[in-house]
Formats: sequence, C-alpha cells, structure tokens
Amino acid sequence: MAHQVIAANGGADLPAKLTGQVLVCSIIAAFGGLMFGYDIGISGGVTSMDEFLKKFFPDVYVKKHHVKEDNYCKFDDQILQLFTSSLYLAAVASSFGASKCCNNYGRKITIQLASFFFLVGVVLNAAALNIAMLITGRLMLGAGIGFGNQAVPLFISEIAPNKYRGGLNVCFQLLVTVGILAANIVNYFTASHPYGWRISLGGASVPALFLAFGSLLIVETPTSLIERGHPERGLATLRKIRGVEDVQKEFDEIVNTTELAKQIKHPFKNLMKRSSWPQLITSGVLQIFQQFTGINVIMFYAPVLFQTMGFHSDASLLSAVVTGTINTMATLVAVFCVDKLGRRFLLIEAAIQMFIAQVVTGGILAAFLKSTNTLPKQYAYLVLLLICVFVSGFAWSWGPLGWLIPSEIFPLETRTAGFFCAVSMNMIFTFIIAQAFLTMLCHMRAMIFFFFSGWIVIMGLYAYALLPETKGVSIDEMNEKVWKKHWLWKRCFKNESEQSREDKP
Repeated sequence: MAHQVIAANGGADLPAKLTGQVLVCSIIAAFGGLMFGYDIGISGGVTSMDEFLKKFFPDVYVKKHHVKEDNYCKFDDQILQLFTSSLYLAAVASSFGASKCCNNYGRKITIQLASFFFLVGVVLNAAALNIAMLITGRLMLGAGIGFGNQAVPLFISEIAPNKYRGGLNVCFQLLVTVGILAANIVNYFTASHPYGWRISLGGASVPALFLAFGSLLIVETPTSLIERGHPERGLATLRKIRGVEDVQKEFDEIVNTTELAKQIKHPFKNLMKRSSWPQLITSGVLQIFQQFTGINVIMFYAPVLFQTMGFHSDASLLSAVVTGTINTMATLVAVFCVDKLGRRFLLIEAAIQMFIAQVVTGGILAAFLKSTNTLPKQYAYLVLLLICVFVSGFAWSWGPLGWLIPSEIFPLETRTAGFFCAVSMNMIFTFIIAQAFLTMLCHMRAMIFFFFSGWIVIMGLYAYALLPETKGVSIDEMNEKVWKKHWLWKRCFKNESEQSREDKP
C-alpha cells in the first residue's frame, strides 16, 4: 500500500495519441463498473419478485400481499436489506487487500481476481438454497466489487493520456449505469418466470466472464511494471499505449515518481498533516454526499419504491428500466462536458435540479399516498418523471465526479492512501443507506424525500463555497494551482515549510 502510485501524467506537452490499445484496455477494464452496476440494479428487482420472497422472505411476501398492510412498511425487513447491503460491507473489507494486491502483483491480476470473486458469488446466488448461501454469495460479490473498484480507476488513470484522463475515467461510471440498465431489463423479462430470480442473479456472470477473458488481453500499466522492478517492459508498454517512440520524458517522470513513492513509508501519517486536510475533507465529504443524494435508494429499490407508489409488479420493473435508460444517457453528458464546463458547474446545477425533484416528489407522496391507498395514476406518472429528472442530474454530476475528483486532487505523497480512504468511505455509507432505507421509509414515509433534499442543499453549498475547480489542471500541480489559491483551504498551507523541516530526519 505504501509504495503504490498513480502515474504522474504530467503536463499536456507529453507526446501521446489516444491509441486503440488504450481504448480497448479502458473499455475492458471498465467492465468492472458494469459488474458493479448490474449488481446494484438486480437486487431491487429480485427483492420485488414473489417467488424470491416466498423462498427466502415469506414474512415479507405475506406483508406485500396483505390488503391492509402499510404502503410504506410492506418491505421493511432487516434480513432483506442485508441481502442488498452485505455486498458493500464486504467491499470495504476487501479493498485494503485489493490495494496490497495492486502494489505487489499489479493492476492486471487484481482485475482478474475481481472477476473470479464475482463469478463465485454469482454461482452461489443463482444456486442459493437458503439465506446463508444467498448472503455468502453477496459477500463474494462484494469482494469482487472491492477489488474491481480499487484497481479499475487506477488502471485507467495510469494508461490514459493526460488530456483524456477525465473522459476515460468517466467511462467507468458510464458502464456502471449500463449495468444498472441491463439489470432492470433482465428483471423485467424474468419477473413472471418461476425461476426468474435465479436467471437474474445468474446473469451477472456475463460481465464477469467478459472481464475475466478480457483481462487476459489487456496490458499491465507502465507504472506498475516500473514500480515492481521491470523498467524495460515498462518502457516498451509505454511506447505501445502512447503510439509514439518519443516517450522518454514521460518514462523518466514515472521512474522519478516511483522512486519518490518508495521513500514514503507512512502515507497515512502524511495524510494527517494540515496541508492534506483540504483533499482529505473534500474527498470524504464527496463520498458521503454522493450517497446522501438518495440515488442508491432509487437504484437499489426502484421496483420496490414504484410498487409502494401503486405501480403493479411488471409496471414497476418497466419504470425501473425507464430510469435506468435516463441514467445511462445522462452519464454521456458528463463524458463530453466534464472537461469543458468544469466540475463545479455540473455539481451546482445538478444540486438545484435534484433538490427541486426531491421536494416535489415528497410533496406529492405526502399529499396523496397514505398508508393503505394507491397513488392516483396521474401523480404516479408525475413522480416517475420527477425521478427521471433527479436521476439525470445525478448521472452527469455527483455520480461520475464523486469518483473523478478524489482520484485527481491528492499530491503524490498521499495519493494512494487518500484514494483508499475515499473508496472505503463510499462503501461504508453505501452500506448504511442500503441497510437503513426500507426501515427509514417505513418510519419517515414521504418525509424521507425531504431528508435527502436537505442533504442536497448542504452539498450544493459545499460545491459553491468550498470546492475549487480542477478542470484542466495537472494532478501533480493541484496544490500550487488550486488549493493554495482557495480562499479557505490556502490557510492549511501557511506553515508548510515548517512542517517540511520537522519531517526531515
């Protein structure tokens, strides 16, 4: 962990082409995001299927079909929520091992291990005979997510030319949304089949197999090769992925970066320095904010949520397909606009958009959806439209940028430790939201939408006042060009020279 390093990706003057090799490797690696997205999308549809509920959660099945059961509480079951949330707890636990694997054995083999864990989890889930087997499968899927989310963004960052880094990294989030959409479509067509839940859970093997076989074709990153003592292979790979012969300057930068990284024995200690507070706080709160938008509530439990609002089973699954399609299309906005409009603009605009959608949705449900009635059809479709507005705002802002910004704001000495903390923070709060949502829905009812809208106000204000723009800035110049010029964060660097003298042996 201490010696793991993200490639310098220095100035824009480094000669490089966007080669087919880089595109193919990035797409194959980004299938780790497709696995992640498929699992997010599949769980909500499966937990709304009657055959699945009858086999594993009979009490929930009875409540679901009880005429007088409270609309907001029919799916409130801690074990049912654990089915969804256990994956993220396992992802947190496995991510540290994944970072060690990245460092000692390379990014490529870590991606291969991600697909292995995922395949084992798929088999256990699709063949599950009891709750224990089902949850064990989810834990294995979580290990796959932990390894994939740690290795894939790192892999793409290290092979991408500097000026394409943002767009290629967003491709990871784009395939997450494609995975969610694919899961919603599969759920829609398997919902009425007696073993539809097994087919849906088993469908996760498709992206896992693609990643497993595709990872045999991808190259190891030059940084990883040089870091592990193979400079000749690193130089040859760098020439291959850049499409030019003159890569000596970038090669020297990577070698220099790697040598500096080897001198850092305690990156987490460095992360506690005052000068690291801006990046540590920003990356941490972005992960918390990303989950407290309420987006994963929509993605995890969309079919369940739509059934609560009065849609029938098939209609609720179709509605989830609609929101999944919007999610994918809107993420393309981020791919093409993040390096033109900037990070802050997209985050602030989306905060306003999501706030309006959440407040109006909460108002409609509070006024028209009571404990035992059905939401009038015209309002149900209006809520669906509002959820699409909400999802689109998230998809071009807090979704992809919540991963992109933490990967580009840390200086070398704390970069890997900082990114590890960001990934872990994301998974911890994803687990908390996934485990608590159905219980919160039962107790807070429509007020849950006002709960999330309050957080959206806070995150919008944070982006406006405390988040500097990082568009077009080299990742190794963030401190000088971004943090030291910010009205608040520059105060953390006032005693930097004194700290440096104290750190010297």
